[in-house]
Amino acid sequence: MLLGKCLQPQILASVYKMGHGSRILIADAGYPCITGVPPSADKVWLNLAPGKVLVTDVLEALTSVIPIEKAEVMHPTKGFDPEQEVFPEIRKLLPKDLELTKTENFEFYDRARHKYTALLIATGEPRNWANLLLTVGV
Repeated sequence: MLLGKCLQPQILASVYKMGHGSRILIADAGYPCITGVPPSADKVWLNLAPGKVLVTDVLEALTSVIPIEKAEVMHPTKGFDPEQEVFPEIRKLLPKDLELTKTENFEFYDRARHKYTALLIATGEPRNWANLLLTVGV
């Protein structure tokens, strides 16, 4: 019997194959899921409907099964407030000593497309800029 909060079999199978330094992208409903990760990344589609399965729901489940070394959120380019409404909710779910890194949107896309991104989890998250890139720790 599984003891963690994550029961989704595709996510668990993908996480099982990962190691230190692998990345997981939890994408909001507006993220370009096909072109925004490397072709080798596993893809799990949890985007049932707008607001159905949020980025924070997925993060809460993942924190029970993996150590997180780094957490990055996409933030807008110049001219916008980089502190988005979802960021405080994400911070509450991360380990207490882990800083949430804000990465400019075009750099975020480059990092998410890197070969180390092993899993994309598409959500129905309607809030803007709610994309979260996690690096698996040891």
